[in-house]
Formats: sequence, structure tokens, C-alpha cells
Amino acid sequence: MSTRIDAPPVKRSRPALRSPRRWFGWAVLAAVIIVLHVFAIEGTEFQPQLLVEGWKGMADFLAQAFPPDLNWEKTVKPGLDATLVTLWIGLLGTTFSIPTALLLAVFGARNTSPAGWTYQLARVILSFFRAVPDIVFALIFVTAVGLGPFPGVLALICHNTGVMGKLWAEAMEEIDAGPQEALRSAGANRLQQVANATLPMVVPQFVGLLLYRFDVNVRSSLVLGLVGAGGIGLLINQSIKTFRFDSMLTHIIIVLVLIVVVDQLSAFVRKRLAA
Repeated sequence: MSTRIDAPPVKRSRPALRSPRRWFGWAVLAAVIIVLHVFAIEGTEFQPQLLVEGWKGMADFLAQAFPPDLNWEKTVKPGLDATLVTLWIGLLGTTFSIPTALLLAVFGARNTSPAGWTYQLARVILSFFRAVPDIVFALIFVTAVGLGPFPGVLALICHNTGVMGKLWAEAMEEIDAGPQEALRSAGANRLQQVANATLPMVVPQFVGLLLYRFDVNVRSSLVLGLVGAGGIGLLINQSIKTFRFDSMLTHIIIVLVLIVVVDQLSAFVRKRLAA
């Protein structure tokens, strides 16, 4: 006759109760966030009821916008031409910023910068280009070279240099330091280490970030047109000022098609690179 041995009872650990001090800290944090939102709502005059009360004006605006103006000579063809200019602004603003962004990224990464002062200087320059909005750069260049797409290209070059340089510098700082240290041990100088160890490892990240910035810059070039930097944004601004809301809607539809095409193209290229 077999004897049955009962297993010792398993003691279940009770979840540790949070200390009152921790609960008090979370409560203080929540109170601070609420107070900040109260000040923000008052400072921005955030009043959703005004949007509800103004439904008649919105309805009148939509009634004037629909149906869109599909006149080929007056609206559609100029919109397509301006859209092509917008695409060129985004393209040049992205590609022409590559040399400066790459140089500043190399100097602005801790593992590739030749000295501490070059690292700090590169970071300051990148922060400046990134902190100044592209529309501010566009206003500056419009006053310098006049209206047209050229100041838009210059504005995107400056701003994109700061953003892309920072992203590339962070990508280089995250790579494995083994290959670079091996080349250093073999007697390679700083330039040889960067060219043969660092850059080959970050090319996929560089290309992915570059495509992302191209997508963003095409959208930014639309806004730059509102301040006279050319492209279809300028036509949208003119349509609003002349109360031609049906033409404005046509241009917005064209912009939507452009954004969808650029998104699909970027996704296709990224997928091919990852394959």
C-alpha cells in the first residue's frame, strides 16, 4: 500500500505595498501636470465651445470649397506645375544638405570626433540649425534673394543639416566600437577608422533617415510656399487670400496625391534596402 506524501504548501508572496511616500510623489506629479495644463489652457485661450458655435462659418467655407475647381488651364495645370516645384524643393533641400550634415555628424559623435572642442562646436552648430524653424530661414532668405523656390531650398538645407546631422551622429554613437578599435590598434588614423569601420556600419540607418527627412521636407516645402518660397503652397495662399476656396481645395487634393506618392516611394525604397 503506497503512502501519499503531501507536498508542503506553497507560500504565495503578497505584492509589496507601495510606500506612502511614493504615492505622495505621484500625487504631486499629477497635481503639477494638471496645474500646468490649466495655465496652458488660459494662456492659449483654448475654448472648444467657440468651434462649436462657429459651425455656420465652417459650413459656409465648405460650401464655397465644394465642388473643387477642375479647370485645367486656370487651376489644375498650374497646381501640377507648382507641385513639381515643391517636390524639387524638398529633393534639393534634402540632398544638398548631405555633405554638411555628414561632416557635422562625424565631428558631433563622441566616437568619431577628433577632439572635445570639435565635438562641442559641432553640437552647437547642429543645435542652432535645428532650433531655428525652416520657415524662419525661408523668411531670411526671401529678404536676401527675393521670392521664389530658391530661398525655400536654402531654408531646407539649413534646417535639414541640423536635424539630419544630429540623427546621424546618434546613429554613429550607437554602433559597435570593436571594428574601430581594431583599426586603431593596427595604426589607422581617425579618417581611416571612420571611412572603413564607422560609416559602412551605419549606411542602412543613414539611408533610412535620409528618406524620412525627404518625406518631411516635401511637407515642409508646402508651408514655405506660404511665405513666398514658391511651390504649391504659394498657390494655396493666393487662393485663400482671393477667397477662391474651390481652387484651394483642388490644390489640397493635388498635395494629398503628392504626399501619398512620396510615402509609397519611400516605403518601397526602404523595403528594398532591408531585403
